[in-house]
Amino acid sequence: MSTSSGPLDGIRVVEAGQLLAGPFAGQLMGDMGADVIKVEPPGVGDPMRQWGREKSEGSSLWWPVVGRNKRSVTLNLREPAGQDLLLEMIRHADIFVENFRPGTLEKWNLGYDRLREVNPGLVLVRVSGYGQTGPYSSRAGYGSIGEAMGGLRYIVGEPDRQPSRTGISIGDALAAMHATIGALAALRHRDVTGEGQIVDSAIYESVLAMMESMVTEWDVQGYQRERTGAVLPNVAPSNVYPTADGQLILIAANQDSVFGRLARLMEEPELAEPGSRYGDHSGRGQHQQELDDHIGVWTAKHDADELLALLHEGGVPAGRIYKAADMLTDPHFIARDAIVRVADPKFGDLAMQNVVPKLSATPGSIRWTGPELGQHNDEVYGDLLGLSEDERARLAADGVL
Repeated sequence: MSTSSGPLDGIRVVEAGQLLAGPFAGQLMGDMGADVIKVEPPGVGDPMRQWGREKSEGSSLWWPVVGRNKRSVTLNLREPAGQDLLLEMIRHADIFVENFRPGTLEKWNLGYDRLREVNPGLVLVRVSGYGQTGPYSSRAGYGSIGEAMGGLRYIVGEPDRQPSRTGISIGDALAAMHATIGALAALRHRDVTGEGQIVDSAIYESVLAMMESMVTEWDVQGYQRERTGAVLPNVAPSNVYPTADGQLILIAANQDSVFGRLARLMEEPELAEPGSRYGDHSGRGQHQQELDDHIGVWTAKHDADELLALLHEGGVPAGRIYKAADMLTDPHFIARDAIVRVADPKFGDLAMQNVVPKLSATPGSIRWTGPELGQHNDEVYGDLLGLSEDERARLAADGVL
């Protein structure tokens, strides 16, 4: 692990989001060295502390990841005293991240105008299902709805079945990534002008941004992309192929020169000759299924290890379809520290994905896993805001902390 504090060292983020979109943005900034103060409701905290499909002794195995590098404080934002304390935190912050339903901050008298009064340079990052404006802005919006509305759900899955999900909360994650990009761009503007601004990251728009030329294809040609399962229509060969030992290997050789290398490995160089049935991109796309079947006959004669050795040596992109167990033992993952072990007071050493991307001079790092609820109340309210022990005890008794 690097000892670098990261490129965002000195930047303070107050994160009041819940579930995934806001907290993942906070995780990304914390990974790069920001001091992330996570504000959670007293007694219950972020639902991410309970979420996750697999738990250990009743505790979430998701929370140590999404809560990493953060300081946790408890605060009841529905109480005027809690709102006042948040304003004091904002006075010391560079970025405020929230993903409540639009209008919630305003209902609590914490709209941007009031936040800006105490900190004119504040960057307010607002993540929501539909954005802060428009006729749908006040609707409840989860990541799955944004994935559907943004166009992703329609094209994921097999053509003869209902639309599928991707297996992860991709809509929330994309909104968080775009929110983080926006926050860093806004920080750059603030450093030049001294002025803060609002970053409005909508889940459906973040999904839409990843949809390549889908809208333009419809607008110009009336072409609607459909579900195609494991293949990309008219791009061949690029598919999963069988092996003699029952493995599945993904081969992507759709470029002319790369297909030529594959044809030579198959000892059928004539397949790639100009003017032949598969000699150019259009021809391979036109006969996609036929070509996939032909390649599958060849791959099925080889065990997976042998096949991959041939393909890698021959310069043809190929690989296994990894599960978590494969990642933990792969030498490339190990060499690049793609997965690291981080000490956790509850679980011991936990394996989790490392910080991405890697920076050569000021790399980010994982300094600790998700904290206990309110673990840093004394640090933040005492050291940062200057509240005495008696004041903190009184606020806790009143249900504010």
